[in-house]
Amino acid sequence: MYIVTAEEMRNLDHHVIDVIGISAIVLMENAGRAVAHEVQAFCERKSYRVQAEQRRWLVLVGKGNNGGDGLVAARHLSEAGFEVTLVLTEVLAEWTDVTWKTDALLQLEIVIRLGIPTLLYPLQSIDWQRYDGIVDGLLGTGNKGAPREPYASLIDEANASGLPIVAIDIPSGLDASTGAVYEPCIHASLTVALAFLKCGLVQYPGAEAAGAVVVRPIGIPERYAKQQGIQTFLLHEPLFKERFDLDLTLPRKADSNKGTYGHVLIVAGTRHMSGAGLLCSNAALHTGCGLVSWALPRKLLEPMMGRMPEIMLHGIADKDRGDWAETSSDELIQLADKKAALVIGPGLGRFPQDDVWLRAIWEETRCPLVLDADALNIIADATDFASWQSRDTAVILTPHPGEMARLLDVSVHDVQRDRIGHARRYALQHGVTLVLKGTRTVCANPEGVVYVNTTGNPGMATAGAGDVLAGMLGSLLAQNLTAEQAACLVVYLHGAAGDRAVAKRHSTGSLIASDITAEL
Repeated sequence: MYIVTAEEMRNLDHHVIDVIGISAIVLMENAGRAVAHEVQAFCERKSYRVQAEQRRWLVLVGKGNNGGDGLVAARHLSEAGFEVTLVLTEVLAEWTDVTWKTDALLQLEIVIRLGIPTLLYPLQSIDWQRYDGIVDGLLGTGNKGAPREPYASLIDEANASGLPIVAIDIPSGLDASTGAVYEPCIHASLTVALAFLKCGLVQYPGAEAAGAVVVRPIGIPERYAKQQGIQTFLLHEPLFKERFDLDLTLPRKADSNKGTYGHVLIVAGTRHMSGAGLLCSNAALHTGCGLVSWALPRKLLEPMMGRMPEIMLHGIADKDRGDWAETSSDELIQLADKKAALVIGPGLGRFPQDDVWLRAIWEETRCPLVLDADALNIIADATDFASWQSRDTAVILTPHPGEMARLLDVSVHDVQRDRIGHARRYALQHGVTLVLKGTRTVCANPEGVVYVNTTGNPGMATAGAGDVLAGMLGSLLAQNLTAEQAACLVVYLHGAAGDRAVAKRHSTGSLIASDITAEL
């Protein structure tokens, strides 16, 4: 499923109207009909609102095309037996002054001739308690910044009414491209995305303001998104088959052995954070690789022996410190020889000249590489990272928002304002696959293609969940998936495992990282 920015949606509209020849009025009619259908379906799901006398809905109408969609929806709802009242925020003369909005004006003239009641806000007050629901057709994808008056006051009143709100395309006050929420912003129960998902609907905080989201066609063929170069996708099961030719179960051939599924080397853990390496190694095995070697400071070797007998342990000389400060990158480079994938970072800690240590491993190993946790912080602080030799094999970086902020030298707030954009730009600039973790994890490949994941839940905000993810990535890389395939499949399966785990508990907050691994 394609996801588009406001500009990309505008270009698609223009292509269909100007090149294909589908008129804007046809698209508006299709859009309004789709919204009306979803309002009816919404009412049917709300069993206490099925009676005809309780189907009294307000349609808030702006003077743009979003308002035109709302006017068409009002007409179809009226035909379906709803008692519809329009709320206009501009006088008719102001609509006629703007020539490019003639499609919306035509729809307004139609509903007026049909006798659908109209209120002019704020000249006429609204008795909100007389109604059962609201359709938000105030501001569409072309709006930028905080809503101005009288829209702002109308949005505030609609939110305060407590009535369910169905938003057309996006909630008014939400940035369609980034998910930023301006004040005020409609808080919808349901958003009917028209033609394609908008980026702002799948990233927080916009996703919260949007409520449940459905995507409905309006006559723009999906193939035109590909022709227009749209490069953002929603991760869902059909995509793995259609785009990657992957079976989510990763079936095995009968004639195979442990060597068939690759050998992962995991460099992780200190005496203060030894569990990170254990979680990472355990997850790698549960994701299907044939062999896992865990390289850890030698002081930790004996305490970790037997904790998970399937893991091969390699103690790295550490001068009895229990950390990586006195270890040799040469020993790790030799150990990585002939491994199918290398994971560095969980529980690693920081130490003097760690950038020199990591650079040597980066430049002198040949297997696909996953960098997680403190390995990312080392890169962020390395003043010479741009000069590190490019690798011939894949690199996956797995920052959470704080680590991403350090990589970019911006605030966490800046990262969260445009997760898709930041992930895409970093992956393009550095030639890596980037997994920006958090709610709605974003995966970006080195060509700028982005995928947004929707599996997972708040219970996964727990220590060690990222270590599990890193181990899973190493495992799929070892099984010869590309970095793009591994990143997308891992974030989807990781979130789905978390969903299964939390479904077995009374409290979301009781989930721990090993519960996720148990559900893989």
